[in-house]
Amino acid sequence: MQPVDRAEIDDNDLATATISLVERLRPHLPTILAAVAAAFVASAAWTLVSSRRAAERSAAWDACLAAVSARDAARLGEVAGRYPGTSAATWSQILLADNTLAEGNRLVFADKATGRERLQAAADLYAGVTAQRPKGLTAERAVYGLAKAREALGEIDAAKQGYQALVAEYPASPLASLAASRVAALGRPATAGWYDWFQSVDVTPPAQPEPAASGAAARTGN
Repeated sequence: MQPVDRAEIDDNDLATATISLVERLRPHLPTILAAVAAAFVASAAWTLVSSRRAAERSAAWDACLAAVSARDAARLGEVAGRYPGTSAATWSQILLADNTLAEGNRLVFADKATGRERLQAAADLYAGVTAQRPKGLTAERAVYGLAKAREALGEIDAAKQGYQALVAEYPASPLASLAASRVAALGRPATAGWYDWFQSVDVTPPAQPEPAASGAAARTGN
């Protein structure tokens, strides 16, 4: 009698076990194949969505930087509307708010009503960013900008609360020291007195002179 080859026995046992497993799984093969197909489709869809999101983020930043380079505030607003939910859109809103705040601060000393409209628009833009619950530097910039806009509008208590919130929530922020200095300044009676005085002043643009009558019209009148 020839000795039994152990490897051959192991191979036969493995083959038998494999056949048995296949037989047990055979009734469930349609379900298994469907699950595998679904997993493949889900994986492919996720890859497609991820690539589209990456492309959208890239396009959003390109548009944002182009608007900044062109110093075009209207284009910043377009970026914010076209790519909602992206970091580029959030920063476009902040930059647009910064531009609007600067414009309002200039106008308020020449045309108070128009300047206040721009200041309120800036406050609304900053508030819109904070409503999105941003994190990191975007949150710090939005909170600080909103406080500045409130201060420019003469809403001293709201401005102080905004500055204090920035110091409390973001003590390591480079804006924290600026916010703390504004809190101290707004707490001085002289500062409060100046804002009270400025709120009572009516600043309007000078009346435009009426156009002079033409020579022909003047001669006709004579």
